[in-house]
Amino acid sequence: MSEKGEPAMSDRAVYLYHYYESSRGPFRNLSELDPGEASQVLESIRQGGEVMAARRPEGYMERRRELETMARSLFIAKGGKPQRTVPHYMVVGACEWLGSWYKEPASVRKRISDFPPDTLSFTYGDMFPTFSPRVQDLREYRGQLYTYKEILQLIDKYGLPQEWNKDGSKGPERYIEVQVWADVKV
Repeated sequence: MSEKGEPAMSDRAVYLYHYYESSRGPFRNLSELDPGEASQVLESIRQGGEVMAARRPEGYMERRRELETMARSLFIAKGGKPQRTVPHYMVVGACEWLGSWYKEPASVRKRISDFPPDTLSFTYGDMFPTFSPRVQDLREYRGQLYTYKEILQLIDKYGLPQEWNKDGSKGPERYIEVQVWADVKV
């Protein structure tokens, strides 16, 4: 039982969600493209209008690639066995806010047991603010990458960010990001 008297996360079925633009399809990964192609896709998204991805700043892909390389190294150091060079992204539990990122949102829901545990790493919040030098609130999960067992302990301690920080007023964490280092069957 958690401190709140609720069943611990490890006692409940855990689902992972992937949100995407329905017209583009799931698990389309910019990091798999060469830099020129990724820039073209980002530019077409920017010109596509009022969606969250259209507001990504210049330098986004370079920083993303840095973070993915760092996350992969940290994960391997913790015993992870990535099957991919770059991860696919999911979140722990449903997050209504992520649906608002898209004109025509869609999602895929998978049981966490559908994946070998040594192919999943986690950040408590999105990887960008988790590893940002600009976020200096000294929360214990800043700058940290977690294994499945480790993230369950953190969830039991703090809960899911999408439950306690729905509007983002309590910090940058709005969900728990899952870096899926394996191919995903839809």
